[in-house]
Amino acid sequence: MKLGIIIIFHNNEKEIDTSFFIDQIKQTANLELCLVNNDSKDDTYQLLKTVKASCSNVSVVNVRKFTSDNAAVKAGARYMYNAFNLKHLGYVSINMLNIKHHGLNGLLQVISKNQELILNYNYYALKKKQTLKQRLFSVTDYLKQLKVNNHFINLQYQTNL
Repeated sequence: MKLGIIIIFHNNEKEIDTSFFIDQIKQTANLELCLVNNDSKDDTYQLLKTVKASCSNVSVVNVRKFTSDNAAVKAGARYMYNAFNLKHLGYVSINMLNIKHHGLNGLLQVISKNQELILNYNYYALKKKQTLKQRLFSVTDYLKQLKVNNHFINLQYQTNL
């Protein structure tokens, strides 16, 4: 079973290391990734397209007018559901994360190293939920709930870093 993960970006050009992204994403063969550019004013969108060109399991959605992170997640979810008919979608919004110490690379490492846990997401609990919005789950919240021992995940739940 495949699972989709939506990652929302907004003006993250300086944090994107395309070579590292490509290497990590190529290790996530059972995940479909949707990188959503939320009306970035820098070169974020171009960098995301570079990643997509090198990875067969990556899609890029460009939101042309800045919107809330929740609306950007919904845009990515609509695309993923229509393109791949995935039952469950995880999401991560870069701007809602505490990436001060580990950056986006830390996020990609967490997804890559824990892809089996993410793939085994308890979809039975969601079986009753019918709407697309109700089938979305936060990847970092899910991994924290499973008590994944990872410094990046642990930092997400500390305050004032």
